Amino acid sequence: MKKILVTGSAGFIGSNLVLRLLREGYQGEACRVVGLDNLNDYYDVSLKEYRLSIILSASEGSASEYRFVKGSIADKSLVDSLFEEEKFDIVVNLAAQAGVRYSIENPDVYIESNIVGFYNILEACRHHPVEHLVYASSSSVYGGNKKVPFSTDDRVDNPVSLYAATKKSNELMAHCYSKLYDIPSTGLRFFTVYGPAGRPDMAYFGFTNKLLAGKTIQIYNYGNCRRDFTYVDDIVEGIVRVMAGAPAHKKGEDGLPIPPYAVYNIGGGQPENLLDFVNILQEELVRAGVLPQDYDFEAHKQLVPMQPGDVPTTYADATALERDFGFTPKITLREGLRKFAQWYKEYYG
Repeated sequence: MKKILVTGSAGFIGSNLVLRLLREGYQGEACRVVGLDNLNDYYDVSLKEYRLSIILSASEGSASEYRFVKGSIADKSLVDSLFEEEKFDIVVNLAAQAGVRYSIENPDVYIESNIVGFYNILEACRHHPVEHLVYASSSSVYGGNKKVPFSTDDRVDNPVSLYAATKKSNELMAHCYSKLYDIPSTGLRFFTVYGPAGRPDMAYFGFTNKLLAGKTIQIYNYGNCRRDFTYVDDIVEGIVRVMAGAPAHKKGEDGLPIPPYAVYNIGGGQPENLLDFVNILQEELVRAGVLPQDYDFEAHKQLVPMQPGDVPTTYADATALERDFGFTPKITLREGLRKFAQWYKEYYG
């Protein structure tokens, strides 16, 4: 039985990954899943508790085993003791302080979680060898790159937010540990993940809250931003496939190990203009009964300039993921926003 650690397991992506593993196992076999999360209050904790309750329900009928640990990856002694006790085969590090704008005002928590916390995970993988470390990077590492679509071959040394800088640092640290200690690691650059029970600080969720409260939503860069939205089930499918495909151990011409290291984009490959995105969202909110049929959207929309730390376009070149794992995200924006709107109606009544 494979033992899998999922950090950030009460988070949006983490909880969906744990649910997938409990419902379907890992590669068709029952597994042991340990979830680690500090349940911080960056956004509504009750949403995290809701996700955990769904996981608990799923675990009761599952052939796989499940354990939840409340704690932070920045707590080195906790991380070390967990690795010592559980002897993990695969580690999926999704724990991180998220959010571009929040990093401008609150840099400390990004260093603690995204740098110190990730270092603790790497050290634990070094002293308790694992088959594969998979970790979350971000499309934000591409910064203000003008060339699109974004390829993992592009230079990414011009971040426009501290959040982006910490994610690029994760890739550098993972490469270093792969080289020095032969730890197979794969970084995944996620592109604007959305779906039911997502993060309330994401645009689609925040817009919905504001529209329902009769407030005005602000659309940045006068609506000229484009985002490569990726539905959460597509992200989880990508993670599960990558988990089973650790980079191979090879030796170079000098006889030294070539770092068993890889980075992939996971994105829809269909960047959407923000105004089109807002139109689809409002149609689906009306359809789900979240907003009334006669809602005056034009009166609640405001076009504003670009914000610090933001980028005009995100657009994934995910051909490497398709080549190596036979997977391309498939769920359309309308399909995904429809599922979100239906969930929102059920959750908030």
